[in-house]
Amino acid sequence: MNIEKVAKSSKTVAIITSNDKLITDVQSSLDLIMTAKYETETNLIAIDKNAIVDEFFVLSSGLAGEILQKFINYQAKIAIWGDFSKYTSKPLKDFIYESNKGNDIFFVATKDDAVDCLVRTVK
Repeated sequence: MNIEKVAKSSKTVAIITSNDKLITDVQSSLDLIMTAKYETETNLIAIDKNAIVDEFFVLSSGLAGEILQKFINYQAKIAIWGDFSKYTSKPLKDFIYESNKGNDIFFVATKDDAVDCLVRTVK
């Protein structure tokens, strides 16, 4: 796992990349939140979609809901960047659309978009 600390508009974002799947279950997501907060002293987390297990994107598995609830419970904001075009599930597309209208969870195309979304939500 690589954690890069990026400052923008006086905010800090933890950018997380990995060749391995980092978020595979609820516990691994909690570990990631705590590691990012400890190492970067921020609750703004941007992560590459490829570091998240594919089951996360199957809403019927319930994994996305459980994992994202941990981010909310621990007051962490997350932006997941990558290509979501391969997913054809209408519920997932609706979930992504609704998430992007909020202030805590974002699904975007690029790392720069992820940083921008997260920075924009903090006052």
